[in-house]
Amino acid sequence: MTKKGQSKMSNIVSALDHAAYAGIADIREMGPNGMITLRGDLSAAKIKSAAKSAAGVDIPPQGHINTGKDGSIAWMSPDEVLVMCAYDSVPDTLAKMHKSLAKTHALAVNVSDARALFEVRGPHAREVMAKLCPVDLSPASFAPGMFRRTRMAQVPAAFWMPQEDTFRIICFRSVAEYAFGILKMAAQKGSEVGYFDTAK
Repeated sequence: MTKKGQSKMSNIVSALDHAAYAGIADIREMGPNGMITLRGDLSAAKIKSAAKSAAGVDIPPQGHINTGKDGSIAWMSPDEVLVMCAYDSVPDTLAKMHKSLAKTHALAVNVSDARALFEVRGPHAREVMAKLCPVDLSPASFAPGMFRRTRMAQVPAAFWMPQEDTFRIICFRSVAEYAFGILKMAAQKGSEVGYFDTAK
């Protein structure tokens, strides 16, 4: 604790020490990323303002993520968004959110160290994710800017595409090793199915 009673971030420790694998797609654990869960009435002006001040973008519509230069906001549920920003900026960002929401029925919590972030990149990225998640990942149904909460094999996960052929996946830190293992399995060399090559 600081003298003013505000907690500091602990030393940065990556969930899997930036583990990586090269198969039909490139898999990597992206290291610490700032994440703040914000819950409340997402239509309330103060909550909209607090979220935008934290990430530099507006709260997105259902099933989407907005990304800007300073951060991202992902729609999680009718009363919840995930605010993503630089890991080191979380304490100050959270303090500002708490101050601006002091008289508002809302909850803002630092979940940075409770999550892991992975990237799947390459021309077969859709195929890798489709092997693991019960989501229609055809280009017509899932495109950059969309966001899904689902399951990845046996664990809860959420993902989006910052650009074509690239997925970012969030899961609980406690299952990071399992998540990396199934991503590697789905991306094994020679495991191409080629469905999305013909589905475009």
